[in-house]
Amino acid sequence: MDFHYPNGKKFVPNNPSAAKARTNRTSTYSNRGMTLEEDLNETNEYYLANKIALIHKKPTPVQIVKVDYPRRSAAVIKEAYFKQASTTDYNGVFKGRYIDFEAKETQNQTSFPLKNFHEHQIKHMEQTLLQHGIAFVILRFSKTEEVFLLEGEHLIHFWERMINGGRKSISKMEIQENGHPIPLGLHPRIDYIKVIEKLYSL
Repeated sequence: MDFHYPNGKKFVPNNPSAAKARTNRTSTYSNRGMTLEEDLNETNEYYLANKIALIHKKPTPVQIVKVDYPRRSAAVIKEAYFKQASTTDYNGVFKGRYIDFEAKETQNQTSFPLKNFHEHQIKHMEQTLLQHGIAFVILRFSKTEEVFLLEGEHLIHFWERMINGGRKSISKMEIQENGHPIPLGLHPRIDYIKVIEKLYSL
């Protein structure tokens, strides 16, 4: 079965042996090579197992375009496309508060490109904040393994600055001034809930 991204590019699954190697290795503070998504999924599993918070990654919507019916009682999907999600990647509940956030990483060492975000994600954050939900982004500078939580209000400000003709990225200094560093740990790996607790006195 063929899967395609919204831009038409064919989806190629990860190398199974590489995935198995990632699964089998021991987690340590010096663990490298994990993607931000993998680290967050591991963190969210820890939160769930320890009854700290209920946070899930939203599944990517899929549009099926070709189906074969070898038998009347069976259908085989032959071709499908990943659709662009209309919201952010993660949502859930922590101490009665709705949480909604996006996670992005960059190889850039001095700034975070705003092209990593989509307008619909910014609008979704605005709507979440309007309903008194907690909206934020988790940003990782991959080369230095630095992770920050940046509140939705700040991301929206930087996005609007770009729309009005300003710079197309957030400088690392701006992230350090407005964001909150999250040190990498063992269990959980990226303890963003600890930052949320302090910010909102939960």
